[in-house]
Amino acid sequence: MAAKEHELTQAEWEIIAAVWEHQPCAAPTVQEALEKKKGWSYSTVKTLMDRMVKKGLLKTERIRNLILYRSAVSRPQVQRSEIMRTLKRAFDGAMTPMMQFMLDNGKLTRSELEELEKMIQQKKNRK
Repeated sequence: MAAKEHELTQAEWEIIAAVWEHQPCAAPTVQEALEKKKGWSYSTVKTLMDRMVKKGLLKTERIRNLILYRSAVSRPQVQRSEIMRTLKRAFDGAMTPMMQFMLDNGKLTRSELEELEKMIQQKKNRK
């Protein structure tokens, strides 16, 4: 069974990153964390968080009058979805052209290239 794809907007990325950092947390905590960076009001943050609950990105727990939010998805799950979406859009799902593009356009150091070679070799040895 394929992993569920999670498509986040830029605003949702900001929110979920704050939740990952502070969870469990209330909406005011997230709003305070993003206030200087984004200038968002409490109502904006709360609306976005409630939409993210409906999308299955966040989950809530009610303790009396307090609603605490937690991430329903992990950082690696969301990163995977984002990369796979980009791969499909930009490279028709083909991994090799994407890797060639990254190698040609990235500013990789010798150390980073050696680390990539090591990861590839380890992957080959597992198969």
